[in-house]
Amino acid sequence: MSTSGTHVTVLLDKAVESLAIKTDGIYMDATFGRGGHSRRILSALGQHGRLLALDRDPQAIAAGAAIVDARFQLVHRAFGELAEAAHEIGVSGVDGILFDVGVSSPQIDDGERGFSFRHDALLDMRMDTTQGETAAEWLARAELREITEVIKNYGEERFAFQIAKKVVAARLEQPIVTTAQFAALVRAAVRTREPGQDPATRSFQALRIHINQELRQLALALPQALDLLQPGGRLVVISFHSLEDRIVKHFMRTQAAPDMLPKGLPLRADQLPSPKLRLVGKAIRPDAAEVVANPRARSAVMRVAEKL
Repeated sequence: MSTSGTHVTVLLDKAVESLAIKTDGIYMDATFGRGGHSRRILSALGQHGRLLALDRDPQAIAAGAAIVDARFQLVHRAFGELAEAAHEIGVSGVDGILFDVGVSSPQIDDGERGFSFRHDALLDMRMDTTQGETAAEWLARAELREITEVIKNYGEERFAFQIAKKVVAARLEQPIVTTAQFAALVRAAVRTREPGQDPATRSFQALRIHINQELRQLALALPQALDLLQPGGRLVVISFHSLEDRIVKHFMRTQAAPDMLPKGLPLRADQLPSPKLRLVGKAIRPDAAEVVANPRARSAVMRVAEKL
């Protein structure tokens, strides 16, 4: 995340420190972005270390060409395809995996991507612009109930039904193809405003999460990450939204607890299935200085676990 126009990696030092990097280890940066975390990981690796990075955004892949390093490989894949990416390049186990999930600052700040209501552009919102349905295409075909559920569930917007009704009525007159059109419909439907927040904020967030299946990708990726980690390997996840953090927290806590077996089984304590993860410390948030320097960091939460 960043201030407008530049990219500033959130929790850079703390995230890489939490990986507890071995100089000859193998690591994965599941969300390359503009390479802030990857560059710091490479600086900590020795000549026999290795880093595999993934990103679904073609612009991020293009930016990664600036890193010329034999220890580094960047793959155009969503992080929900973590296992496939590792298999394709012959990696069966890694010493640490880092996720920095959610939308990136370059995606928000590039008006042509259609992520923000601050720019009037085509309503695209795809992180991977080479495939999939745009937000405009989805709004043109989705039913009232589906639009309501997406905006309510992913945006936590209490006026979701009213917004969906506006969309369905408006598209009978003309297609909703720009960010300005969609933002205007939302603003007309939201009756009360939150201080300091545009009424369209929650709906844009919800549409972006749905179009990119962000929560599904995260839910798919975490078990794959656990399988890829070597014993002692670290899983580090930075999230920016309560729904993302909920998935991460639930996964880590579940995997850090012993398997729940029916009561009354004649088993000794040493025969019970062992936890797969150990939680490392408490949730970490940016300090005040980082938030001042980079206001978009304010909602970041980082969780760390180690494979047993």
